[in-house]
Order: sequence, then structure tokens, then C-alpha cells
Amino acid sequence: MLCRVKPRPSSAMLQAMTALSREESLAIDAAAANHAHWQDLARVHGNGDDAYYDVEALIAGRTAMTEHEQAALDLAGGVSGRDVLHVQCHLGFDAITFAQRGARVTGLDFSATALAKAEQIAARAGVTVNWTLAEATRLPDALVGRFDLAYASIGAICWIGELAAWMQSVARALRPGGRLVLVDMHPAYGVVGSLEPFVVDFPYAFDGPRAFREPGSYANPQADVKATLSVAFAHDLGEVVNTAIDAGLRIDRLIEHTSCAFDPRGGVARREADGRYRVRLGGESGFPVPMLFTLVATKPS
Repeated sequence: MLCRVKPRPSSAMLQAMTALSREESLAIDAAAANHAHWQDLARVHGNGDDAYYDVEALIAGRTAMTEHEQAALDLAGGVSGRDVLHVQCHLGFDAITFAQRGARVTGLDFSATALAKAEQIAARAGVTVNWTLAEATRLPDALVGRFDLAYASIGAICWIGELAAWMQSVARALRPGGRLVLVDMHPAYGVVGSLEPFVVDFPYAFDGPRAFREPGSYANPQADVKATLSVAFAHDLGEVVNTAIDAGLRIDRLIEHTSCAFDPRGGVARREADGRYRVRLGGESGFPVPMLFTLVATKPS
């Protein structure tokens, strides 16, 4: 699996990660810290030394999307011939895939470094994507009412402190009848730091900023990342649904996925006999918790 946006650190990375105190977390400018962090990650990603960002495979037409992301797009009617906004696109892997499939695509991110690299990759792939530098919570007026589909995927909303502003911004980008497709990590999965020993190390619901210092990158732990400080936020499923409704969207589907063909956080889920990954509470025969969720919502006509 090739991630486009950063999930919360996995248990395999926790040994090298330092969680800051509540007081320290509250004192940090989260937007500035995350911007610096993602600028630095964009610098080290997609350079051919990690398996997450296989640029050559993308150029050859191999999608980086997961089964659940593809299924969500299918629920929303696909991308061919449609105006698509990829929110928090990072290096634009999915945006480029959409363009390869015949969509008119805008990739949006707050990292100029990421967009410059995405533009180079798109040129090599022979597709046209409109790259827009902006915060996801404050889309430019030029994007208002322009899109049939707004798409955000795994590891997106955990970096958003004001989820209501994010939903309102994305909803404004849709034209009447347009749809939001959001596939992200389930908050029940996010609370689990490890299974052996069983550790809960992150809140289920929003309780403000949680700051971490983490060397390296999720794509390459050995990468020379200098801006190691980042700030994450918890969002429970009720908040996700209610902020979408408050933004004027109609919920079409909410699906909770209790298994995946990969472990989105790496080192937390177990690969079982059927080849799929699950997180079970209560041992190997316990009940699986949701790992991802899919939200499909429509802006009414």
C-alpha cells in the first residue's frame, strides 16, 4: 500500500517517538508545526528510496489506492469525466490516478514542496492536474462550487484541529449534487498503541492538540527529517458525521471496516489466516474493532 498522507505513528515507530505533555502541546502553534513537518516530509518522499511512494509504478498506471478507497469512489459514481478535488493531496498520487482515469482534477495541499514534486510527477505521467496551494480549512473562493467530487483519504483529518471548518470548506467546493468521499482511520483503531502489550495511547474523541516528536518518516524511518515536531487531533465518528450534516451535506453511506488488506498504521494489526489484517480485543479469538471508515455524503441540489 502506498500512503499519500501521514497516518498517526504506528506501534513500530512509538519507541523512537516522544509524546509532549499537555501543557507543551497547548503551547505549540499546531498549524505552523505541521506545515514545517509536512514541508520536510515532502522533501524526502518520492525520491526512490521508499516503498510508499513508488513513482515509477504510478507513472506506469498502477494505482496506489486501497480496496476501501476504490469501493468508496465506486459508491460515489467514479471519477471519469468529472471535476474532482483531492484534498490534502501531498505528492498527488491519487490525483494523478484520477487524471489517468479521465477526470478533471485539482490537487490541494498546504505544502509548496509537495505540490512542486507532484507537478513533476504528473508531467512525467503525461497528465494535467491543477495544483492549488491552500489550507484545507480555507479553500480559495475560486474553488467554490466547482466540483462533482471532493476526496480525502487515510490520515487526513487527524491533522485538522477544526473539523467543522474543514467540512464547511469542502462542502463549499462542491456544486449541488456533488459528493464528499472520505476514507480515514477509525477512531477506535486510533486509540490502540499496541496489542502486545495492550496499550491505549490516544483519545477516541477530540480533546485538543496532541504533540509528538518523531524522527524519520512513516515512509522511511531512516529519512533525514529535521522538522520532527507534529500535532495530531482525535475526532470521534459522531463528530465526523455531525460536522458533515452541519455543513449542509446529506449522509449517503457510513461504513465501518473491520479488516483491511494492509495495516494502515504498520505494526498494530495482525495478519490472519485469510490474509487480511485485523485488530482484535480480547486475544486472537476476540472481536475485531473497526480499522477504517468510509463516509459518502452529498450536497443537496
